[in-house]
Amino acid sequence: QVQLVESGGGLVQSGGSLRLSCAVSGSIFRVNDVGWYRQAPGKQRELVAAITDGGSANYADSVKGRFTISRDNAKYTVYLQMNSLKPKDPAVYYCKAEVDTSGGWRLYDYWGQGTQVTVSS
Repeated sequence: QVQLVESGGGLVQSGGSLRLSCAVSGSIFRVNDVGWYRQAPGKQRELVAAITDGGSANYADSVKGRFTISRDNAKYTVYLQMNSLKPKDPAVYYCKAEVDTSGGWRLYDYWGQGTQVTVSS
């Protein structure tokens, strides 16, 4: 079993910052790519940022220059630093990890339960 636990969400004023964490635990041989997604009410879930096991990152256009994704492989934790938060950013933020649980190179997708981000104007 693999668990993903997100934390760090909350209420922040427009222009403020939050740092989200996604901790992966359980039966882990290797954590491959990890992505942060968000879903606002009435909207589809969208990819915000992703990072490979080697540390290469990519971002949605809407967050480029404001959000930074990083990872600590020793702790199986991925972070999303969110700066200059805007009224369009509120959503439930989820992380998804591709995990090799046995060393056989087969990857399984696991999702966290989400953490709410609210931005006040």
